[in-house]
Amino acid sequence: MLPGMPEESAAGAEVTAAEVARLAGVGRAAVSNWRRRHADFPKPAGGSETSPSFALAEVEDWLRVQGKLAEVPLRERVWQQVCAHPGGAVPALTEVGAALLVVRDRPTDWLELTAVSDERTAALLRPVFGQVLAARLGAGHPLAAAPPRPASVPLLRAAAGLAAELGARKAFEFLLARHLDANPRQYTRTPGGLAELMAALAGPGVRTVLDPACGTGTLLRAVPGATALYAQDSSPELAVLAALRLALHGSAQVRAAAADSLRADAHPRPPVDAVLCHPPFNERDWGHEELAYDPRWEYGFPARTESELAWVQHALAHLREGGTAVLLMPPAVAARRSGRRIRADLLRRGALRAVVALPAGAAPPYGIPLHLWVLRRPAPHAAPPAGLLLVDTAGATTAATTGAEGRPRPAWPAVHGTVEGAWAAYERTGAVEEVPGVSRVVPVIELLDDDVDLTPARHLPPAAGGGPAELSAVRGRLDEILARAARLAPPPADPPAGDAGRPPLTTVGELARAGALWLHTGTGGGTGTAPVLTVRDVLAGRGPSGALAATADEPVLTAPGDVLVPVAGGASTAGGACGVRVVGADCAGAVPGRGLHLLRPDPGVLDPWFLAGFLRGTANNRRASSHASTATRLDVRRLRLPRLPLAQQRRYGDRFRALAEFEDALRQAGRLGEQLVQGLYDGLADGTVTP
Repeated sequence: MLPGMPEESAAGAEVTAAEVARLAGVGRAAVSNWRRRHADFPKPAGGSETSPSFALAEVEDWLRVQGKLAEVPLRERVWQQVCAHPGGAVPALTEVGAALLVVRDRPTDWLELTAVSDERTAALLRPVFGQVLAARLGAGHPLAAAPPRPASVPLLRAAAGLAAELGARKAFEFLLARHLDANPRQYTRTPGGLAELMAALAGPGVRTVLDPACGTGTLLRAVPGATALYAQDSSPELAVLAALRLALHGSAQVRAAAADSLRADAHPRPPVDAVLCHPPFNERDWGHEELAYDPRWEYGFPARTESELAWVQHALAHLREGGTAVLLMPPAVAARRSGRRIRADLLRRGALRAVVALPAGAAPPYGIPLHLWVLRRPAPHAAPPAGLLLVDTAGATTAATTGAEGRPRPAWPAVHGTVEGAWAAYERTGAVEEVPGVSRVVPVIELLDDDVDLTPARHLPPAAGGGPAELSAVRGRLDEILARAARLAPPPADPPAGDAGRPPLTTVGELARAGALWLHTGTGGGTGTAPVLTVRDVLAGRGPSGALAATADEPVLTAPGDVLVPVAGGASTAGGACGVRVVGADCAGAVPGRGLHLLRPDPGVLDPWFLAGFLRGTANNRRASSHASTATRLDVRRLRLPRLPLAQQRRYGDRFRALAEFEDALRQAGRLGEQLVQGLYDGLADGTVTP
């Protein structure tokens, strides 16, 4: 049983394969291997055939007998108690959120209330919950009027211990993130980089802000210095979680409601400084029939297929004069014929100020390049702006992925710089310096045609291909790299001399147990601002390009001499061997992303280049790989290498390092060759290069 976890809670608790891996301190592939190789491994107690869950008590007993039960961190113990809560994860998080507010705002009371038995503590806590929730959420909030009755005081005690370790806000953020990660299809999340951009576009000095489709409160949480946060969501669960999250985040007054904002607006007054919203997309049942005569449709009654334009006008109706709204929109809203009259009126009256095309992968659905609409509630008798700011950041991607999903990830620093710079210039002067393919202020009169198409790419001049001078420079760099590759080409391979026997073999798992190396599974998450080294980065031989996923964990950072091994299916070279990489100065100080294992060898025992070279062997990888119906996964612990003295390892390591340099030169030549070929195609097509 987990330390600090009551027997009655542990008895019914179930864990997934990923959680079993965390308990044992291994990767998920190891758990899959245990299930196949050990007949006594606990049978599934729930879940589904493709995602089974296991009885926690049985798993712990098995791990203890096998000697595989790791020291369980406090955060994992608390999370298991959340999962074991009799009411489910959301009631558990509600109780935890209320308890953490008491811990943060009334720490002395918390110590007194929890110095008695669990039964007495539960009875004493409930009225205190009501008091702190009323102070933060308002006396009229349902949680304040009917505070949660603690069903698991041991959970609340453990959560308070986690708050002492991380802080109340980070403790709740960690547990909420784990709940969202465990239910990815149930919730639509707004990425942090996008939330920060939307908050920046709302402008400085924002004090009151509304999100009428708040989800878990990510957009409101991104607004610095706000004094009043108004949240609403049609999901009661999300409305509660958002309210607690925002209450723990800062000192702003929080007012949250659970209702459909279009049908039952809970915050009609007062007007706010800003509205930030990531509304549901492509809804047909948004209230078209019953809301036909609603006064919010100041710019036209939206068609049934234009739910997003209903959200736009809802946002404008809540703004004070001069207030700003920033909404995330699907790109079709900028061009659908059914919405052209409303778009035209938004332009004529100066309500719509900017349309920003984001890179693919900015937010779900990740395969579509979504848009941001920036709107301003016009002041009476004020002249509307003469032009609309259009910005296209579609090219600002890292070409990285978040692991096995294979989705693109925006280069948020570049996106922020481009968008915020253009918006700031437009705000000051009403104009921006035209950047082909990126930004331009388009006169409103040019947009008011039969289509009123506001898609940025259709109104921006194409980016120049660079012309003959740039192509000549690329050709020069290609010549240099090809010459370098020729110099680095390995000499002819010689057969081994004599009949020397093969040295004995060992495995990565055995070396880890012996302390010759340390093994870490990458997550791509943690605290701080370190970049993330993704699987694609390792395979492409480039520096880190990913962004850190915010979690409460302290991230492990790469150091020179570490060895990175991709383990997910498809992460291989053309020959089928794993694309192992030794960390150099170019990618030191990064966080290993999902799908990577970091091996840190003891330099007095293992040469990193020797280790990496043998781990790349094709036969070695085939022996250590497991195959599911649709994917292949590498069990790093099963990879083998010979037992050799350090001096002999270094001779192998020198040869492997030379091969890596040759490979890097070939890779650079390939990139420059592709750039040269595409540049010539573009130059010939646009006339900047003659045949």
